[in-house]
Amino acid sequence: MLGLAPDAGSARAARGLARPGTWSALGSNESLVWGRCQGSAREPYQVTVDLNEPAFRCTCPSRKFPCKHGLALLLMWAAGDGTVADLDTTADFAAAWAHEREARATRDTRPPDPEARARRVAERESLMSAGLDEFERWLFDLVRQGLAAVRSQPAEFWETAAARLVDAQVPGLAERVRAMGSAVHARTDWAAHLLESLGRWYLAVRAWRRRAALDPATTGDLRAVLGWPRRSEEVLAGERVRDRWWVLGLRQDEDERLLSQRTWLYGEESGETVVLLDFAAAGGALRVPHVLGSVLDGELAHYPGSPPRRVLLAGEPTTGAGAGLPVTDTVLRALDLAATWQAGNPWLERIPMALGAVTVVPREGGPVLVDRDGTALRLAADVDVWPLLGLSGGHPVDLFGEWVDGRFHPCSLATDGALVSV
Repeated sequence: MLGLAPDAGSARAARGLARPGTWSALGSNESLVWGRCQGSAREPYQVTVDLNEPAFRCTCPSRKFPCKHGLALLLMWAAGDGTVADLDTTADFAAAWAHEREARATRDTRPPDPEARARRVAERESLMSAGLDEFERWLFDLVRQGLAAVRSQPAEFWETAAARLVDAQVPGLAERVRAMGSAVHARTDWAAHLLESLGRWYLAVRAWRRRAALDPATTGDLRAVLGWPRRSEEVLAGERVRDRWWVLGLRQDEDERLLSQRTWLYGEESGETVVLLDFAAAGGALRVPHVLGSVLDGELAHYPGSPPRRVLLAGEPTTGAGAGLPVTDTVLRALDLAATWQAGNPWLERIPMALGAVTVVPREGGPVLVDRDGTALRLAADVDVWPLLGLSGGHPVDLFGEWVDGRFHPCSLATDGALVSV
């Protein structure tokens, strides 16, 4: 179900809403699911899902499609626990929407109204601009009060700022602000991390004001950090690349509600490293599972943005077997590429790295990876070093992983011609 989500934030929010406590008038029949969800407005949102397509309708102000309320309703219906019961009578709002859809289907199809679309875009941009102006004032107040003061702030300090960004249709930035509420207490380098994040958030505000002058790649990066998603149809209609794509690494993140996976791919001919995102309900199966070390022969559609870019599968690829890592770098070359990517996209959080012939070396300040040139790269503090030592036997190995906040998080290790998850 969550494979329909426009982004990770929507999928996570939907899982949080998939509880009967905030819902009323729930029901379903052979083609429709409906219910009312109490949100921030005075009146509950009217939510309806047509199971035949599926298609969604919700009275909330979200511009995402489907919105979190529609996804949550679908999740509760799919659970089959009786929360959404089969009823003989359809709710008035659901029946009216179904009748409107039926009537539209019988009419001659008309081309999209460009004026209406432009008006909707202008309305969203106006809402986002007002929200980002308010967020800039919040940033200025935070800095004026001093960074040390944020550790004494309650959780509501961050939650309120994030909620205002969500109301302004900026969910991506809201997610980063919300995460900072715990980071300032959990990290030993919280001050440096906060200062760096404030700079990036402020840069996003300034970039939004200059959006008309930005190139397409930077516009794509900005939309991603702000959380303005693109429809799959729009992505599939854009740039495509056909290649043999090696599955270099898989990284899954799971909480009590959501399972997400990043699949890192490398193009044999294009030399591109790209990422494919999949989502599923916690405990469920991913919609597009991939085998580590396999090779996908097919076409990918690229999201607008700077490298490493997000992609979508454009059709069903042919799957074959690979052998090890098809490309590796020294630590210095990997860091140089990371710096280039970071310069192109200052909001980039995770950077893929394929390191060749590195040795795991325990040190007093934490284990490091050392390549044949003697250059070291620090492992993340939460990495269990024993599987790396056991698989490598203390010898140089090829590793693929993600570089996050100046630390390396291993994903896979090449041994005996195969890639092994670590």
